[in-house]
Amino acid sequence: MTIVNRLFSLYLLPDFSLQAFSSAIEALRLANEVIGSDVYLWRVASDDGHPVHSNCGVVVSADTSLADERILIGKSGPPSVAVVVGGGRPPQRYRALHTWLRECRAQKLGLAGIASGIFAFAQTGLANGRRCAVHWEQFPSFLEVFPSVEAVQTAYEIDGDLYSCSGGEAAFDMFLRIIDRDHEISIAGRVCEKAIASRIREPGERQRIPLQTRFGINNDALLKIVEKMEAAIAEPVPLERLAAFSGLSRRHIERLFLHELGCSPARYYRGLRLERAHLLILNSALPMVDIAIACGFVSASHFSRSYRESYGRTPQQERFAAAERRNASKQQLGRFRPAPLRADLPQVSH
Repeated sequence: MTIVNRLFSLYLLPDFSLQAFSSAIEALRLANEVIGSDVYLWRVASDDGHPVHSNCGVVVSADTSLADERILIGKSGPPSVAVVVGGGRPPQRYRALHTWLRECRAQKLGLAGIASGIFAFAQTGLANGRRCAVHWEQFPSFLEVFPSVEAVQTAYEIDGDLYSCSGGEAAFDMFLRIIDRDHEISIAGRVCEKAIASRIREPGERQRIPLQTRFGINNDALLKIVEKMEAAIAEPVPLERLAAFSGLSRRHIERLFLHELGCSPARYYRGLRLERAHLLILNSALPMVDIAIACGFVSASHFSRSYRESYGRTPQQERFAAAERRNASKQQLGRFRPAPLRADLPQVSH
């Protein structure tokens, strides 16, 4: 067996996903255990070398600062893969982070974005024309801001030397795929057994559970209509066209929706558009009028009225309340501080 040594530098964004970060690290740790040697090493970086708060309040210590990482690129300790670990909210634009990523690309290092970490690559233009996995909650805002990126709602994607995953357990799958590519025998399969994972998901597999499972319905015609609605949020499809598309009469469609989903087609469709608007309000800085247009509303006032009827507050109030919740949660973070992760790492020669 050919031994492949890799060093991963994991840069943690504020409010990063602890689940995704832990999943990635655990895949590497278990691989070392299976191989019987520390062939996979990692170091944790933050903007200033200080600990970083995760999205659940746990604080993770950093091994290096971003400035140190930039120095290591030109010396003996560059990583094999530079990883940006994000969470559920798109990151701000960090000039130092973008510079580091461009330097990593210039050195032909692997690049990986976990959860909202992929936004950093899109912000620098490094993801332009590349296929990238984006979490379904962040997908609408990503599409609006980065039309040059081939964004998809899959668990993870591998496009050349650019890796991306939607977060959560998908980070485990993506890192297992990296491990699987490195070795002639199935180290990744044995890692799965240790982790009590039934299989490694393939790139391109869907993030969300199928519609029939999500709603508990098995009517194929209804499922196709719902899929058509979900694919046409900005320009809603009239019921007459949905009827022609499905081969069913308008009355038949109305009865199906009432029986299976408990509401009319128009009400269900409006709910889909408002859900998309809700995600854009929380995950983007787009003006409300742009969100209204992106979600198929004829005017900002119509959008605001419809949103308030469903969510109990106006879109502006929703965005303000979300900001207040984030500020309040930050004040509660950091009560528990775990020991540093892999503080003294040996260097890997490349």
